Amino acid sequence: MRAILATEAPASTILIRLSVGLIFLSEGMQKFLFQDVFGVGRYAKIGLPMPGLMAPFVGGLQIVCGALVLAGFLTRPASLLLALDMFAAILTTKIPIVGKSGFWAMAHEAPMDVAMFFASAFLLVVGAGPLSLDARAARRRGGG
Repeated sequence: MRAILATEAPASTILIRLSVGLIFLSEGMQKFLFQDVFGVGRYAKIGLPMPGLMAPFVGGLQIVCGALVLAGFLTRPASLLLALDMFAAILTTKIPIVGKSGFWAMAHEAPMDVAMFFASAFLLVVGAGPLSLDARAARRRGGG
């Protein structure tokens, strides 16, 4: 458990945590608040399977994991789930654009997904940083 919580990342890592956490929290909430545009309706429109199940699942995952990242609590597991979410989003919604409209159309649509994938992967690798509940718990577990 200590390996999951421990971090040697600088305090400035909180800037990445704030970005990742706030964006995912917001995106997840929008899947529920504006279901026709960002939730079930969008999932159905773009042809994702089981939109009535998938949109709320993804929205809930983004809300919970976004909040965990914001708090710096279980940051690595939450970041892993968010990175996987973005990887799936890139595969299902961005890569198909290449076949329909070409590389540059996909490149125009993909920056947020790609940035969120790498920001989540960064947090998975370095951890939450010292200004986090993870670091606090790691210090307690280590006796210091």
